[in-house]
Formats: sequence, C-alpha cells, structure tokens
Amino acid sequence: MAVFRPFCAVRPSREKAAEVAALPYDVMSSKEARVICNDAPLSFLHVDRAEVDLPEGVDVYSAEVYKKAADNLKALVDSGVLIRDHDRCFYLYQEIMDGRSQTGVVGCASVDDYRNGVIKKHELTVQEKEEDRVRHVDACNANTGLIFLAFRKSAQMERRIWDIISSEKPLYDFTADDGVKHVVWKVSDPQDISLFEESFSSMPALYIADGHHRTASAVRVGELRRQQNAGYTGEEEFNFFLAAAFPADELRIYDYNRIVKDLAGLSRDEFLDKIRASFEVERLFDPRGERESDLMCLKPEQPHTISMYLEKTWYRLTVRRTAYNPDNPVDRLDVSILQNRLLGPVLGIKDPRCDSRIGFIGGIRGIRELKDRVDRGDAAVAFAMYPTQMNDLMAIADAGSIMPPKSTWFEPKLRSGLFIHELS
Repeated sequence: MAVFRPFCAVRPSREKAAEVAALPYDVMSSKEARVICNDAPLSFLHVDRAEVDLPEGVDVYSAEVYKKAADNLKALVDSGVLIRDHDRCFYLYQEIMDGRSQTGVVGCASVDDYRNGVIKKHELTVQEKEEDRVRHVDACNANTGLIFLAFRKSAQMERRIWDIISSEKPLYDFTADDGVKHVVWKVSDPQDISLFEESFSSMPALYIADGHHRTASAVRVGELRRQQNAGYTGEEEFNFFLAAAFPADELRIYDYNRIVKDLAGLSRDEFLDKIRASFEVERLFDPRGERESDLMCLKPEQPHTISMYLEKTWYRLTVRRTAYNPDNPVDRLDVSILQNRLLGPVLGIKDPRCDSRIGFIGGIRGIRELKDRVDRGDAAVAFAMYPTQMNDLMAIADAGSIMPPKSTWFEPKLRSGLFIHELS
C-alpha cells in the first residue's frame, strides 16, 4: 500500500508565486533558460538551472553550478521570496489548460515505496542525467522539482477535494505566460490530512507519469543520507521525496514525435521500399496552408498509424498486423513498433536513449515543428505519432515492463518553485 504524507513546505509568498514558478528544468536547453531568466530575476530556473548565473560555456555538470543552485535557493529564502510553512500540510494543485483541468495532491512519497515497486515506473533513466539531479538535490538539501505521479481514482478523496476547491480561498491563483492557469489550496485540517493519508494507503500502486530522473535521483539521495546516518528511523525527511499525485483519468498524454538526421545512406526510394515490409505506405496530399491548423489533418487519428514527412512530402504509414504482438502491451505501442520495425532495422538506431542521430519533439510544439525541422535541414525525416494512452502506461508499469524512451509527453507541465521539500 502507498505511503503519501504531508510535509512542511518551503514555498513562495502569495505575492511572488507567479514570478517564481517556472517550467521544469528538463523541457528546455541551457540557452533557452538564459533567455527566460534575463527578464525573470525570481524565476526558479535560477535554482534548477543555476548555470544561467554563471558565464556562458560553463560545464553544466561542474561543482560550481551545484553550489550556485544552493546559494540561489538560500538567497530566495533569506530575502523572504520563499517562506517556510511550519505545519505539515498537503496542498491541492490545479492546472487548467484549453478548458481542461487536472487537480492533484502535493505531498511526499516514500523512498521505500519506489524500492519495493509500489511506485511503478515505465521508463529507464540515463545515468548522466540521473547523476546531475543527485548532485543538485544533495547540494540544495532539498527536492526542488515536483515528481508527477498518477493514481487510480479514489471516490472518497475526490469528493473532499471538490468540496475544498469549491468553497475555500486559494493560496495561489495565477495564469502563466503560456496561458495555463495554476491554482493551489493548502490542506491543513487534521481530518482532511487523515482522510488523504488513508486514501493513499488503500492504493496498491502509484505510477510515475513524468519525472523518472527526478524520482531515481531523489531515491539515491535518500539512500546516501541513510548511509550517512546509520541510526536513521525511517521518519526523517530524506526518506521521502516531493511529488504531486493526480487521478489518472484527468490526465492527458500528448504525442511524442521523432526526427532523424539521415536515412543511413539510403535513397528515398530505397528507404520507402524497406519500410513497406512492416507498413503500408500512402502518399498524402500536402495541405495548402502553412498554419498549424492547416496541418492538423496530418496528425494520426488512431493507433497504428504514423505520419511521416520526407523530402517535402507527407506519407501515412499504417502498421501491418504482422509487425507486432497484440497481446504484448509494450510491443503493440506505436512508439515500440516504429523503433522495432523502422528506426532500428532500417535506420540503424539501436538505442534511442544515446544515439545522437535521433531527436524527440513534444506534441505540444505542433506538427508544424516537424515539417520545419526537415525543411531547414535539421533532419531528413520526421514521424508524427499517435499518443500513448494512460491505460497502456499503467498496464505496462503493472507488468514490470519498460516503454521505449520518450513515449509520453504530459501537458500541462507542473511548475517548479511552488513547493520545495527540505531533506533536513
């Protein structure tokens, strides 16, 4: 059964929340973060991507970057921009995007639940990226980014959440520059806290939706602190990590698309001939317009169809029934089929986690982004995918299996800086 408990948050003052809140560090490049921070002195990116306050060209994995992150976090606290709650609370975090809302509970999940499989994962991590966040969390002595968890619906907790958000004044209520509305309520009533804890304790599993690297690194820091504190009881803060848990049926997964730099020495016709073994290939008429709305007709509308852009031409790839095992929840994913039947055997991309020839484009950027990348020569071919479904994610996690990397793109993104969990 899952452990999810309240905590004493470090968080922005009500007046500063909108200025502090920032997109996660891993959805942008260092260069993009510098541009954002030029006009945002309180942005939490100064903590999560502290290289923005050091000279350009600095090694983002150098010790001075992690020290700067810790210094910047301390400065935000010392200046009063961030304040400490002295009572253990849960928080409700609602995001509204394009008329859709999702409301989750912010608290602390258990290191042991991750180790024993109660918190289920569906992706592998990259060692370098995991090590980066280990050093960051250890230097800051805090979990600075929310881990995005999902759970199967709890009717009792859902009713109480609705009561709170419909009757109580929010702690924060602002709309970010991208149009996403963020609303937070503090849950401090002892009866509510008990209800929430009991609701989570009845759940057999929590699922990592987004944040596999943050989770793995938080657990590693917890294990490191245990080694440094031989008499630990299990109740210390380093035994827990910051997370926001949402009902799975409120979440939306967007497509996670692929671009590849070259055709591995093949001509267009040779490439098309090779992929016909696993896909029916249909040439599509290009839309006349250049607006995103004009290109929407090219997005796959059902599983086992992939849109491909090659040499200024769109194609529809329909997966042949012989190309996958319908009884295997991983094998039948479109991202798996593309990898196993095209990217690997035809284009030679054996491990997409570390092959520099492949790039990944979140669906929120639109299908036009794929076209533009190919037209300007950044890639030779692009693939627009049908989104992985939440039921697939949970089925794969329940089976203890792993998806291909970059199989899911969740929107809206949880903002960093609204909640910080100190480890001691």
